Amino acid sequence: MHDSSQTADIKRPFARATPLDAQMTAYSIVIPAYNEADNIEPLYAEIIAAMQEVEGTFEIVFVDDGSRDYTGSVLARLTAADPTVRVVRLETNCGKTAALHAGFTLSNGKWVIMMDADRQNDPRDIPRLVEAAATADMVCGRRMRRRDTLSKRFSSRLANAIRRAVLGDTLRDVNCGFKLFRRRCLKSVKLYRGMHRFLPVLFAIEGYRVVEVDVTDRPRVAGQSKYGFFNRLIGPFLDMLAVRWMRSARLSYHIKSCDD
Repeated sequence: MHDSSQTADIKRPFARATPLDAQMTAYSIVIPAYNEADNIEPLYAEIIAAMQEVEGTFEIVFVDDGSRDYTGSVLARLTAADPTVRVVRLETNCGKTAALHAGFTLSNGKWVIMMDADRQNDPRDIPRLVEAAATADMVCGRRMRRRDTLSKRFSSRLANAIRRAVLGDTLRDVNCGFKLFRRRCLKSVKLYRGMHRFLPVLFAIEGYRVVEVDVTDRPRVAGQSKYGFFNRLIGPFLDMLAVRWMRSARLSYHIKSCDD
C-alpha cells in the first residue's frame, strides 16, 4: 500500500454545494483510472445524470494512477468546467489498491461509492446501492449477465469459488468494483497491496453488515483491460491466504469484570 504522501497536484475542495458545505458532502464517488482517457468523459456524464436521482450533495474523485495516455488532460478539462470533480494524481502507477486508498483518504463524503473507470459499471445502478445502504454498512454490486470474455468470466467464477472455500464467506461477487460503504468503517479496516479485492471480507471481519445487490455489467468499449492470469487468480490467491490469517489472528475476548 502506498500512503497519500505519494500524491501530487491535488485539487480540492468541491461538491455540488457551497464551499462551506464541502466537509458535509453526502457521497464521494471514487474512481481509480489508469490509461482510461476515452472512458472518462462519457462516465462523468452518466454519473451526473444518475446522481440527479439521489438526494444529497456529492463529489466525483478521479484518481489518476500514473496514466501514460491523455487521461490527465481529460481530467484537467473536467475540473476546469465542474467544481464537483476533483483529481488526485499519483506520481507513478501504484496499482488499484493504492489508488483507491488515496481516493478514500482525500475525499469528504459520509458515504463512499467506488467504481471502475472502464464504464463496465453502470452509474444508473447507484440509486439501487444507496437504497440498500439503509440497512447495511457496505453494499456490493453483484454483476448479472456478465458481458466479459469467456476466459474472464471463467477466471472470475473460479476465483470466487476458491475464495468462498478458503474464507467461508457467502458473497457471490466480491470482485465487482462497484461498492458503497460508510466512511467511518474505514477507521478499523486496514488496506494492503492487492487487498481491494477483499474489502467486503475485511468489513465483515470487523463486524460490519455487508449485503449484495444486482447490478448491470457492461462490455468494455474503449481502452484495454489491466488484468491477466496472474493478477486475476494467482496474486489474489496469495492475498486470500493473508486475509485468512488476519481473520484467524484477530483478537477476541470478553471482559467478565473490571475492579477499579
